[in-house]
Amino acid sequence: MRIRQLRTAIILCTIMFAVLVLSAEDARFPNNEDMRHFRSMDSPRLSPDGQQVLIRVSDDTAHSGRSHLWLADVAGKPCRQLTYSPFAGDKNTKYRGEDSGEWMPDGQSILFLAHRGEQNQLYRLPMNGGEPLAFDLKVVPAVDDSKLPGALPPQEKEKSENSQQVAEPVPIDVSGYAIAPDGKTIAIWAKDPATPGEKHQEEEKADAVLVDHEQHGTRLYLLDPATSKLTAVAVTADVQRVSWSPQSDRLLAEVDMPNRASDLGPSLSTWLVAISDPQHPAKVAIPATGHNTVWSLDSKKLFYMAQAEVDAPPGYEDLYEFSFDGGTIRNLSGKFQGTVGSAVPIPEAGGSALQSTEIGVQLGITRFGPNKSEPLTMASPVTRQLHTNERRNGWVYLASSSTQPDTLYYAPSLDAAGRELATPALSERTFLASASQLVHWSNESRQIEGLMNLPPATNGQRVPLVMIIHGGPTGAFQDGYYAMVNFLVGRGWAVLRPNPRGSTGRGADFAAANKNDLGGADYRDVMAGLDAVLKQYPIDPDRLALFGYSYGGEMAGFVEGKTNRFKAIISGAPVIDQFSEYGTENDSWYDRWFFGKPWEHFEDAWKQSPLAGVAHATTPFLLLQGSDDATDPAGQSREMYRALRQMGVPVELVEYPREDHGPLAVGMFGLPSMEPWHGFDARQRMVQFIEKGFAGKKH
Repeated sequence: MRIRQLRTAIILCTIMFAVLVLSAEDARFPNNEDMRHFRSMDSPRLSPDGQQVLIRVSDDTAHSGRSHLWLADVAGKPCRQLTYSPFAGDKNTKYRGEDSGEWMPDGQSILFLAHRGEQNQLYRLPMNGGEPLAFDLKVVPAVDDSKLPGALPPQEKEKSENSQQVAEPVPIDVSGYAIAPDGKTIAIWAKDPATPGEKHQEEEKADAVLVDHEQHGTRLYLLDPATSKLTAVAVTADVQRVSWSPQSDRLLAEVDMPNRASDLGPSLSTWLVAISDPQHPAKVAIPATGHNTVWSLDSKKLFYMAQAEVDAPPGYEDLYEFSFDGGTIRNLSGKFQGTVGSAVPIPEAGGSALQSTEIGVQLGITRFGPNKSEPLTMASPVTRQLHTNERRNGWVYLASSSTQPDTLYYAPSLDAAGRELATPALSERTFLASASQLVHWSNESRQIEGLMNLPPATNGQRVPLVMIIHGGPTGAFQDGYYAMVNFLVGRGWAVLRPNPRGSTGRGADFAAANKNDLGGADYRDVMAGLDAVLKQYPIDPDRLALFGYSYGGEMAGFVEGKTNRFKAIISGAPVIDQFSEYGTENDSWYDRWFFGKPWEHFEDAWKQSPLAGVAHATTPFLLLQGSDDATDPAGQSREMYRALRQMGVPVELVEYPREDHGPLAVGMFGLPSMEPWHGFDARQRMVQFIEKGFAGKKH
């Protein structure tokens, strides 16, 4: 009952907020150019004294999209920028600004990573003034491909001279770091650097690649920040993450097997390292899917995330507790009727842990103990990135709603109301925002949810509708702020975002309900949602369009071959052919859960390929694809383009150079991107394509 009352209060508040904003004389929804001017904010870190908050702010797309560190003040002082990129005008994508900011335990300085020269380096910035200084980190390379038998170039004299050279320390490219609670040691992981001989091979273009035989790995080192001395740790590559014990005497290293071993199955391992003896790590009996491990406050247990115990898509996880006393493992979230996030858990006194969770379209925090789970009451429907310090003398988090962009909050305790802190504005002006409405419908024994956004004034007229399908399929829309939704609503279009079966937020059974049925009941869930909103809202059934990215792009392909109800369909980075996708994508383990190896389950894989329905396609179709996409490779869009073109269906394919899977979506949806015009171009093409379809013009 309290949850229902809270939800009602949130809806009323967001409606009131929208009405107040509408009264402003210059109020409007964001246009395409405005979408290039949204900043983002993330990674809040509360200072050791609980008085300041370190945050990462990414510049808007129009101003390079690079990230910098800012300092917010709990007492109300203005927020100020701490770091600046000296390469603001450089188009080299290596220079992404500064990130991974963390406080040193004494609060006198912060550390961060930045790529300002040849390597990604670890910097220390004193808080009492001065410039950030990079640690001078060098190692003798553990691998030198130029000295392997048969290495090129093969000049005998050169090889003889090279073999006699003494290996010299080489600067390392820092991938990540973790500071010990006492501040005396910093764990650093970095990929093996290239030797002079290897660089010479590259210059000579002796650069043949034996696939999945890479010798260079990401290795772990211990840094003494007082002397810059590095000590190698004898754990295998590739190191992914480190967690320190509260006493700073031990650490856990999470390691993945190299050379895409994860394509064959889960391949993580966890190693316990004593700082006094870094050459003899011991393997911890945590499953091969275990990650984001953290110590309990008494160091007797570990909390970690790993694959759910019940049958669920890879990456759908539970929160577990590992006890050093007997090596027992307990599932803390197995009965939770929502979805547990994959963030690093936050341990509490008494043996409980806090973790991000999805419940329906809300994203919040839940306390998991040995015997029960307790969702915390938060003021906003989307609360994320909760953080505290070692003293637990304050808490910070980001919160948002459909009408409120990310806002930084501080609370002295978890049971106290949060207070908004001053941060840099995330947009150059205040825009109108459409308050989303939660809609429900049923289909084939399942209750389905979605979010509906309407233009502010319809005057009794039926309006066009754009349906957006989320990525995944193990994903979901939450009731947070989406600039893209407001951009579309500003065109006078309603927007429906369904969460069909296979989505998160509704428990493992719901997330697994589309197993071996992609394009089946999930497609029918989507269409049932369309029918439901046509009955409830003033939607014009003759002006419907659909857009999806990734799994949403795949669903767009299914829709193309199954119905002609839409006037325009837009597919971003889709899966079109499960056979060719399986053989060319970066990792196939996720897909294998849905239908197995396609050559062993031919009919299942083909049935779940949008290409199978292309003979029935008639709707104008636009494909948007990153050329460097390793998740859903460009060949997928090209297959669909060729098939529709040969079937005589109006189809367009736009490819974006340099863009991988996630980065293209980021720019399209109005988040900061280092590509200044790709997102703008994609949105412009989307709008023109939809308008042409709504007008009934030939493509």
